[in-house]
Amino acid sequence: MNPLKKYGLNYLKGMAMGAADIVPGVSGGSIALIAGIYQQLLDSINAFNLDNLSLLKSLRIKEFYARVNGNFLLSLVLGILTSIFSLSRVITFLMEEHPIPLWSFFSGLILISAFLILKEIKQWNVGLVLAIAAGTAFAWWVTNLPPTTTPDAHWFTFVAGAIAICAMILPGISGSFVLLILGQYERILQAVLDKDIFTLALFASGCLVGILSFSRVVSYLLRRFHTATIGLLSGFMLGSVNELWPWKVVVTSWRISSNGKQKPFLTENILPQEYLVQAGEVPQIGWAIGSFLFGIGLVLFIEWLASKLQQA
Repeated sequence: MNPLKKYGLNYLKGMAMGAADIVPGVSGGSIALIAGIYQQLLDSINAFNLDNLSLLKSLRIKEFYARVNGNFLLSLVLGILTSIFSLSRVITFLMEEHPIPLWSFFSGLILISAFLILKEIKQWNVGLVLAIAAGTAFAWWVTNLPPTTTPDAHWFTFVAGAIAICAMILPGISGSFVLLILGQYERILQAVLDKDIFTLALFASGCLVGILSFSRVVSYLLRRFHTATIGLLSGFMLGSVNELWPWKVVVTSWRISSNGKQKPFLTENILPQEYLVQAGEVPQIGWAIGSFLFGIGLVLFIEWLASKLQQA
């Protein structure tokens, strides 16, 4: 594949990761795993070590850029930033005005992706099944945690970034949802919309510290326990569907977000036929099924397109 196509495709994958990371419940790590760049992403992040960073001191910038796979990271980061700054309002609008089709789309996307990833495993054993079950249970537990009240101090913005980025690179564990649990989601999203450079820089600094540390842990697990780790990551994706379930009702009061809007404090998943009675709204089953199938079809199309591009 020629470089223009290769890095153009990476840019689009970055856009998909950025769009996913905006949505509480969807992980950019899931998109990276689906797109076949997860290991490459971890390797590139891990290349930011003391030996390579020392090249910057001697101004050997080209060598440093090559060692950290700069073209790959640059095209990916540009794609992520493009989505974050251009799609924030769109995603926010869809979450507020058309949540059922949006969540149905991501449910289809995540479920088929987990299936395709597990399909690649050649040898199944008890350890693999336990890893999948553990990952599913952990993600299910995390997605049932209620949002908390946390400090608005600048230091906590840094800490929230370090914690959230760990989730962002884990398939199935949504960094945005972790921010929601930490009570920082609206604040960071508002900072994006307001172009609040100071808050975003503080958050990004936390992300940098978190990702450089945590990516090494994940890489180690993939090297030493590859099959079990893939099973665990797939379980994370399966368990995250609990958060993506389209039909929800508020079960515990409401909270006021940082921008003064009323948000549900704790929700409960219900069946579509109960949604009209309990929520007083049409369940939009047709839209949900169509969006779910579109999510599945999109992943299958990406798989097919990737195989064609690899042959080109």
